[in-house]
Formats: sequence, structure tokens, C-alpha cells
Amino acid sequence: MTRVPVTPEMLRWACERSGRGMADLAARVPQLPAWVRGEKKPTLKQLEKLAAATRTPFGYLFLREPPEERLPVPDFRTVWGASRTRPSPDLLDTLYAMQRRQDWLRECLLESDVEPLPFAGSARLTDDPASVGHEMRRVLGLDDGWAAGVSTWRDAVRELRRTIEQAGVMAVINGVVGNSTSRKLSVEEFRGFALADAYAPLIFVNGADAKSAQMFTLAHELAHIWLGTEGVSGFASLFPGGSEVEDWCNAAAAELLVPSEELAPRWHEVRRGPRPFETLARAFKVSPVVAARRALDLDLVDGDVFRNFYRRYVKRDRATGASSTGGDFYNNQNTRVGELFASHVLRAAMEGRIGFKEAYDLTGLRGGTFQKYARRLGVNLP
Repeated sequence: MTRVPVTPEMLRWACERSGRGMADLAARVPQLPAWVRGEKKPTLKQLEKLAAATRTPFGYLFLREPPEERLPVPDFRTVWGASRTRPSPDLLDTLYAMQRRQDWLRECLLESDVEPLPFAGSARLTDDPASVGHEMRRVLGLDDGWAAGVSTWRDAVRELRRTIEQAGVMAVINGVVGNSTSRKLSVEEFRGFALADAYAPLIFVNGADAKSAQMFTLAHELAHIWLGTEGVSGFASLFPGGSEVEDWCNAAAAELLVPSEELAPRWHEVRRGPRPFETLARAFKVSPVVAARRALDLDLVDGDVFRNFYRRYVKRDRATGASSTGGDFYNNQNTRVGELFASHVLRAAMEGRIGFKEAYDLTGLRGGTFQKYARRLGVNLP
């Protein structure tokens, strides 16, 4: 039985990178502690098992020293000067998968001589974010009071995502890596990210988050597309001080979702009620924190009122927890893959421009699952 040389340093790095403790991993790979102590060496098959358990690319384990893994896009998750830890394998794998989708769709659109999206990268940090938020609303075709006419936050998220995709932006919402329910994405690590491009911009929202929070993340990442600035977001609060880019995108997103001209008259209707910010949140389908922050920005409440509410709400929200990532598998594909991207992949497969294996890899769906999802979109594959 052939055994392979792997340094204890690389084994420890793989364990740390996975975010799982040595004891937890040793339950799956019992020989691991002996390898780390240098008492034994693993076989190739044993090492493959460890790579799978730690979500580590197999070839990395043969390096002499750990590589420095960096996010492939700017990191805007710094809040009040506190930097984040190394990116998890789940975040990295999600980012790489979305970049592959974007690269493929960009090439597909360029081959079809499609014109670039006029709004992508059209804004500047020197622009008034409220004016840009108003323009975003116009491009999406969202009427005044549209959110109040939608019964639930889930329906509001679905409608906002639909209008974003109709404008030409891939909008993905997923709470796991691909379709792997054993690899849940962490809201504490990131809320979303944007991949800017003039032809195939993409925004990703962490679907493990609450629906009201997903609404704001969709709008925030869309503001990144308008600005032409890609990156990972993890806004822990709506207080200014994260970065100039994040503060700008927060302000544009807030105007998109809670327009100042709609908020002021509603505030006068609800301000004397028992829970005014929650009432506003239901009307605009945002979180109560977003509603409260907008009231503060428009001088409808003072800073003490906002800060006191914020502290109480965050404490209550943490106790409640995030929303479930379950549901019907094929309905989930509408948000995990999206009709905008899926329709191009299906058309390319039907026309023979790509093979079905590539179509499976691009969508994360296989065989009969891919066929059934295609039928859900009204496409009968041969």
C-alpha cells in the first residue's frame, strides 16, 4: 500500500481552513492525529477523504507551505475597522461558481453582438445616492407603493428579483453551496456579493438570511452594479463607517426600497402607534432596522431613538434566528440558477453550441434533474 508524504503543517492548515475542529475531523478520518504528529503517512485514498472532509483542493495538500487564499474580488466586509478572518471554503466555492457563470454568459452575449447594459457602471461615488436609487427604481419599473401591494416578504423578494433579472442582471439567492444542503452559507461571514460587468452583471444574496434582510441585500448589491464596483458585503448594521462604497450603496438601496417621498406621509400615519418601525417595515417589505434608519436619515426621529430601537431589535433578531433554506427543490432553482442564466444555457444546449455535460456543470443540475427543471421553464429537451 503506497503512502504519500504530506507535511503536518499542511494537514493542520487544511483543518483550520475548514473551520472544523481536529476532534470533529478525526471522527471521519481516525488516522488524522497520527498524521499530524508525524507518526504515520496517509494513503492516496485516505488523503482524498481528508480533502473532501475539509473542502480542500486535493493538490493543495502536497504543497510545502500553505497558500495565501484571498477573495477574488474586493472585500467590503470591514465594519468600524474590524477586519474579517480568512474566507471559508463555502464562500470561495460560491464565488468561483458565480464567476464561471458570469464568464460563460458574457462570452455568449458577446458572440450574439448584444449591447452592454447602459446602467452598469453608470454611477460615481460623487453622485447623489438618493438620485441613483430613484433611477434604479425607474429602470426596474417599480411603481410607488408596489411593496405594500405584495402580501409577504417572500413574495416581495421574488418580485424584486424578477424585475432585476428582467433588467439584465443575474440575481442569485442561495443559502447553501450549489445544491449541497450539508454546506450551509454563513450569514455571519457574508450577506451577499456583486460581480460587476457591462454585459453579464451578477448579484448573489445569502439565502440563509431573513427575507426582510434579503430585500435590502438585493438592493444593496444592485447599487454595486450601478456603481461598477464588485465585492463581498457583510454590513452588520446600517450605521455609517464601513467604507465610502458601502455607505453609498446603503443609501442608494434605501432610496430604492423606501423612497423618501413615500416614507414621510406614512410616518405621520404610524408614528404614534405601538410599533411604528415594524408597521413601516410591513408596508415597504424591508427589515424594521432599514425602516428606522430611513426615518433617522430623513430627520423623522433623532439618533437616540434609532440607537435604542436598533439595540433592542438586534437582540431580539439574534434570539429569533434566520429563515429556513428549505422548500421545493425545483422552485429553489428559480433563485439558485435563475431564468435569465438558465434560458441561455438551455438554448445553447439545444442548438448544440455546448454539450449537456457543460450545461450540467454550469447550472449545478444533472441528468433527469436538469431535464425536469427545463420543463418547469417550458423547454422540452430532446
